[in-house]
Amino acid sequence: MKEKAFGLWSAVFLGIGSMVGAGIFIVIGQVGVMAGNIAWLSFIFGGIIALLSGYSLAKLAVRYQSRGGIVEYLVQGFGENTFSASMGVMFYFSQLIGISAVAKSFGTYSATLMSDGSLFWINTFSVGVVTLFMLINLIGSSIVAKLENIIVFIKLAILAIFAVVALFSIEPELLSTSEIPPMSGMVFAIGLTFFVYQGFSVITNTVEEMKDPETTMLKAMFIAIFIVAILYIFISIAVLGNLPLDEIVKTKDYALAEAAKPMFGEWGFKIMALTALLATASTINATLFAVANIGYTMAKAGNLPKVYKKSVYNSHEGLIISALLIIPMILFFNLSEITIVATIVMLLVQGTTHLGHLNLIKETGAKKNLIILIVLLMFGIAAITIYSTHQTMPEIVYYLLASLVIAFSVEFLLQYINKRVERF
Repeated sequence: MKEKAFGLWSAVFLGIGSMVGAGIFIVIGQVGVMAGNIAWLSFIFGGIIALLSGYSLAKLAVRYQSRGGIVEYLVQGFGENTFSASMGVMFYFSQLIGISAVAKSFGTYSATLMSDGSLFWINTFSVGVVTLFMLINLIGSSIVAKLENIIVFIKLAILAIFAVVALFSIEPELLSTSEIPPMSGMVFAIGLTFFVYQGFSVITNTVEEMKDPETTMLKAMFIAIFIVAILYIFISIAVLGNLPLDEIVKTKDYALAEAAKPMFGEWGFKIMALTALLATASTINATLFAVANIGYTMAKAGNLPKVYKKSVYNSHEGLIISALLIIPMILFFNLSEITIVATIVMLLVQGTTHLGHLNLIKETGAKKNLIILIVLLMFGIAAITIYSTHQTMPEIVYYLLASLVIAFSVEFLLQYINKRVERF
């Protein structure tokens, strides 16, 4: 019998590597703008929500051992019908939106580091990195995959060193309790902080290759999220304690790199920016690979057009289509808009997944009260995020409605083309 590839710590490191990716580089500045010098509280609450969500997904993963992950859990929770299929399409969209946000962050850091930081160069670098990794995945991403562990080690080491050193150089007045902003900003930022933990769900995709998943899955999930939460809290304190709020507002798209300047000078900025480029590039590569497989799996089930499963070199045509769908998002939305949309869609999809879990409690053995709590938190935080961003970005609501309409329209159209009759 073939030996299982994932033990406890290999699953933990995979989860840590997936979480400590582009997210922290994207949102730390935006969270600082919203929550001020108590942004670290948002990271604590975001971590607690991630632990609860991880508990629910871990229970589902052990009972329904499939690489399909959330797509599989939606079908199990709601049955094979229009609703679960449409939410699967929404999940696919959420991955595309997430890649768009990461690519835009890559472009922002690249343009700031290598040019004048203009929108032209931001978009050029953003589209370029998506195109590059699309080609790499078509040709074969084995070389890049071998570099992933090295990249994870480098970015963790640099972030840990930054956090520790920065804690010794913070300016106490920047964290003074007399300067605490309204608590509502901290609450509004929780959705964004949950976004940076999102990579934990990748642990569930290892279940078929995991040794003793009944005991390993939940432990790996909790350990990975806890370690990352500690790192994020220290990083947020380090940034807030070294940059005045007006500087965070001005440099919100690359605040983490800017916060390295007071301690390490211009070289600190460059090293942190290069770390962001490594993190975002590896995230784009891994997520594009996952998107190609998600598209293939959904196409086989008839929930995406058949063209998605056609082979091209070492991947599928769905990879090319996905890249083409990502590019307009990069060109027409700014980083804040893409990040907010990605956050809200992700909260809604995960909330729906946990809602479906309530129909499966007897099979998964999960604690019902915890599942009800995470459902309420997911939809509640999504509603709060929509409300808070509607004040400054009212178009966000229309983007979300458009995503839902497109997802359900795609499913109804495929039902008509394939002459499938399904209950809602």
